[in-house]
Amino acid sequence: MRGQAGFFDVDERLKQLSAKGDGLERLNAVVDFELFRADLERAVPRSDRAKGGRPSFDHVLMFKTLVLQTSHNLSDERTEYLIRDRLSFMRFLGLDLADTVPDANTIWTFREALTRAQLAGKPAIEALFERFDGALSAAGFLAMSGQIIDASIVAAPKQRNTDGEKRDIKAGRIPPQWAAKPAKLRQKDRDARWTVKYTKATPSEDGIPRVDLAIPAFGYKNHIGIDRRHRLIRRWTVTDAARHDGALLPELIRTIGITRARTKIGLANLTYNMQRMVWLMDQAIAA
Repeated sequence: MRGQAGFFDVDERLKQLSAKGDGLERLNAVVDFELFRADLERAVPRSDRAKGGRPSFDHVLMFKTLVLQTSHNLSDERTEYLIRDRLSFMRFLGLDLADTVPDANTIWTFREALTRAQLAGKPAIEALFERFDGALSAAGFLAMSGQIIDASIVAAPKQRNTDGEKRDIKAGRIPPQWAAKPAKLRQKDRDARWTVKYTKATPSEDGIPRVDLAIPAFGYKNHIGIDRRHRLIRRWTVTDAARHDGALLPELIRTIGITRARTKIGLANLTYNMQRMVWLMDQAIAA
């Protein structure tokens, strides 16, 4: 039986991953994650260590952790596990085998702090998105050929509420039994709404029309504007799923539900643009 893996064993395995085509390594090479550092440090100040405790993780490392989580659609617990398990994840984050890995609670805390943060009077995730959009323009990917407007539904966990609780939520009130239990209130999403997605049925092989499907969906809508030439997301906003596609998101948000949704959807849009940039750069090289 072989002993513990040594440095050269790990290095050889990483070389093999590179040879097979490690998408995360390519993402690291194309995207300059340092351009987010100043905004991240303003949005999520380091905690005061005067009372002790372990050092905070690097801001860019934590942001890249959220990018990993978003691109693979992972829970906080699964993100922690896979960072420990996968050499490609470790390399993307700049971690060695002996380094401390951010745990699920640390990931949640950082994302929540980013969710609450404002930069220049706007949600931090919007400022980060605009920062990268500037980098895309600087790289030559200018939005010059018109926009495609689209909206997609992003599912949220279904709520098990009583009729009375539903009436309070629709009226903009916090149900009294929730207000007395802050822990329960934090788990309740008061902003997501039900809508219906219509799916056009294809005709059967014998030509007989089939019935179109109406599928109930609960959550939010991701409204995006994509430039026609590069297929990069240039503008985006978030509403509840019941909002008409042409409606605008109100300037003032009531509650944490849609604020969290905005951060997660914004991260998804930003991560998409990062991956799209990698694809565009690879196409340019191939040409």
